[in-house]
Amino acid sequence: MAESAAGPVDLVILGGGSGGYAAALRAAELGLSVVLVEKDKLGGTCLHRGCIPTKALLHSAEIVDNIHESETFGILSTFNGIDMTKVNQYKDGVIGGLFKGLTGLIKARGIEVVAGEGKLVSPTAVAVDGRVIEGRHVILATGSYSRSLPGLELDHERVITSEDALGLDRVPSSVVVLGGGVIGCEFASVWRSYGADVTIVEALPHLVPLEDESSSKLLERGFRRRGIKFKLKTRFAGVKTTDHGVTVSLEDGSTLDAELLLVAVGRGPVSEGLGYDEVGVAMERGFVLVDRNLRTNIPTISAIGDLRPGLQLAHVGFGEGIFVAEQLAGLNPVPIDYDNVPRVTYCSPEVASVGLTEAVAKERFGADAVTKVTYNLAGNGKSQILKTSGAVTVIALKGQDGPVVGVHMVGDRVGELIAEAQLITNWEAVPNDVAQLIHPHPTMSEALGEAHLALAGKPLHLHD
Repeated sequence: MAESAAGPVDLVILGGGSGGYAAALRAAELGLSVVLVEKDKLGGTCLHRGCIPTKALLHSAEIVDNIHESETFGILSTFNGIDMTKVNQYKDGVIGGLFKGLTGLIKARGIEVVAGEGKLVSPTAVAVDGRVIEGRHVILATGSYSRSLPGLELDHERVITSEDALGLDRVPSSVVVLGGGVIGCEFASVWRSYGADVTIVEALPHLVPLEDESSSKLLERGFRRRGIKFKLKTRFAGVKTTDHGVTVSLEDGSTLDAELLLVAVGRGPVSEGLGYDEVGVAMERGFVLVDRNLRTNIPTISAIGDLRPGLQLAHVGFGEGIFVAEQLAGLNPVPIDYDNVPRVTYCSPEVASVGLTEAVAKERFGADAVTKVTYNLAGNGKSQILKTSGAVTVIALKGQDGPVVGVHMVGDRVGELIAEAQLITNWEAVPNDVAQLIHPHPTMSEALGEAHLALAGKPLHLHD
């Protein structure tokens, strides 16, 4: 007979990734009793197999690039190669430090963590290894996994996922990257910096296809300069493993030979076999459906993070976890505005954006209602010092009171500028409001100010 907890807690959370642990921390802070169920390690994909380790590799790749380019800055240096054992030690050290800090926070706030694979068994209960944990509310936060394509088998040696790529003990000589989205572009960037021959295959017309077309084109230009090859509007047909690697067949009849094939075609929800169907949770293609308050069709169950349809970003999970916790504590939080969630692709050059693309803005408001300005980083002093190129594009509605509805940036380190851009779009600032703000000189943040100066009709260092 299953063992039951002494009494219901306020909140049971199934999954200890970004969304789940954020919900747990905020709920405990607000005085709710919380049980957090996690089958692996707290922190989930982002901390252990996603955001953090990939950005550590990208930073090491940036150092490689800096060494190669150091003579440009008057610094003579010698590059002696890459020690992947030490790179991985650095990466794992970052993960370990953050994991230790997270577990300390969870413990300090009195959150009970139950290790094991949980399963939803009723609208208010999760079972773990024979124990049934009752809660007044349940949050589903079981995250996502690396998808493949129908008929494309992963052997995790020659045909690999991003998780496999993070554990490589060598720099591959050549890689075909299937998928030109965020994950594909980030790994392509790392491997090219490390010296690999890289080709991206993308079925859609542009890399990072969810971004504004202007950003995609600038990224493609930057990748060409770096020697990263890509085939757009090209579909995958098949792959054969060989003694030396893989031969990838494409629908246009061409083939590509490489040491590895990285499959980066997106992430699917982890929902199968977890009791969601049996309890009656509404789903579509494996994703759990929710309303604007992140409630499922069952009032006592919410779903957050990669499990529900929409943006699959760790910081979205953080925001959703906090939102649901505050709701359950009786507060009245503002629902998340997904249009104005910042997005960053951390390749070189970086791509950062918030708000609407030009195409979506025109579709929503009408082509005649939309205006934009693109500020080339060639006019920005700090960008010239850093030897980076790119642009800032600001999209607004026409008229003196027309708000800014989108900001799109390409260039090294532009991800650090996106927080200001988020304030601009979220607060519906008009260009003249931002144009009055004085940005420090010389900084890359001036590029945002310059673009808004131009939209306000008083351009300063604008280059066509």
